[in-house]
Amino acid sequence: MLIITKGSIDECNTKHAQGGIAAAISSIDSPELHFKDTIAAGAGLCDPEAVRILTEEAADRIADLVKLGVPFDTVNGEIALTKEAAHSVPRILHAGGDATGERIEVTLSNAARASRAITIFEYFLATEILVKNNKVYGVAALDLRSGTREEFNCRNLILATGGVGRLFKITTNPDIATGDGVALAYRTGAEIIDMEFFQFHPTALRMPGVPLFLISEAVRGEGGVLRNVRGERFMKKYSPQGELAPRDVVARGIVAEMKETGANRVFLDVTHLPARILSARFPQIYRFCLDHGLDITTSLIPVVPAAHYSMGGVKTNYWGETNVEGLFASGEVASTGVHGANRLASNSLLEVLVFGKRIVERTLRGNAHLKATPSPDVYTLKKRDTSDINDTTLNVTALQSLLWDNVGIVRSGKELEEAADTLAAWEKQLEPATDRPSYELANMVTVGRLMAEAALIREESRGAHYRSDFPNASNAWLKHIVFRKKAAKSQK
Repeated sequence: MLIITKGSIDECNTKHAQGGIAAAISSIDSPELHFKDTIAAGAGLCDPEAVRILTEEAADRIADLVKLGVPFDTVNGEIALTKEAAHSVPRILHAGGDATGERIEVTLSNAARASRAITIFEYFLATEILVKNNKVYGVAALDLRSGTREEFNCRNLILATGGVGRLFKITTNPDIATGDGVALAYRTGAEIIDMEFFQFHPTALRMPGVPLFLISEAVRGEGGVLRNVRGERFMKKYSPQGELAPRDVVARGIVAEMKETGANRVFLDVTHLPARILSARFPQIYRFCLDHGLDITTSLIPVVPAAHYSMGGVKTNYWGETNVEGLFASGEVASTGVHGANRLASNSLLEVLVFGKRIVERTLRGNAHLKATPSPDVYTLKKRDTSDINDTTLNVTALQSLLWDNVGIVRSGKELEEAADTLAAWEKQLEPATDRPSYELANMVTVGRLMAEAALIREESRGAHYRSDFPNASNAWLKHIVFRKKAAKSQK
């Protein structure tokens, strides 16, 4: 097996996951209850069979991690469990308090490095998926250290390139999350689904001169409350669940409160919780804030919503297969159907474990033809008249600002049209890519177009997609938006 990665193998969104991983492993929980919570969060667009697979195979995948040596936190010899928003019971496993993703990533990366069956090429940027007659036969890559170009042949190619969060000005994602896998797959002819559904995490630390830093969902799960600049607790105005409402509800509640008070932030208050519990349960958050002059045990935490997670991505079936033979996708780059319109907190780490294992099982069978059935009804990216676009200054900062302002937490048809037109104009002026920045910029433009066009097509509000001009959900939109290059049906 060969792994190529554009950075270090250690750099990924998993490494930064604080909250934990969801699994029904306690006596008061069950896969059925986990199933119901996931379906409810997905706002009508989850694939029930995919969710059933996720929740029923969860305990076995946790057992795999324990065997590999992931040091989950325990209480009295049993794995400790906490509760997060929209979960009906405590089912979140964590390791090192709020270092769950890092502990999992380090354990798995070390195992991969130690395996004689795995070769790892770091700092290799995939630039093209090589396909003939709709079947993958390899991948082209740029060696970022030498500048040389290489081709690697394969029978099966698994995309595990992560998310698209760097498309937005304010994000919890690391620099690697530029949507490379989605863009590569789209250009190859793979189907891309649900790109309008992007999750904004409600609480990221916002302090002058301090890098944006995620404040985990689990902080609210432990009893943290949100207050506006006047010190008022406000989330009950927006949901009876208060701070434990689904992420999209909390994020929009914060935006509304900031607008009402004229402030550029709100505050997360944990000062009523015991200091020893905070420092033990959230050591990374506690230390990071303290290193920047903020003691969360005595002071309020200034927070804002930030771009966090894409529910959409490369469309796969229950075995990680795409409509391109030999091409698989796993993790945030994939859309397996488990998240629907809004991911339930801490289901993302579980998803990559469950469906990643299924991909391995599928490829080891040695089937001659591995691919998913193409969708019968798909869209293509709309051809746009960009002659009236005056500002065509294209760079990463301009793109991130455009996506944040026009395709962000609250959207409207007018703003989405402006974004779609501008992105189409930028796409026309792209020069042939030659290095990592130019390849990433081209990928970000492609993914931005898919996101803006999907958000325009869906004329309703559902889950993480909110349109101020269509503020209600509609049964007419209990369906998915799928894009494919050279599709059978053009956008109307």
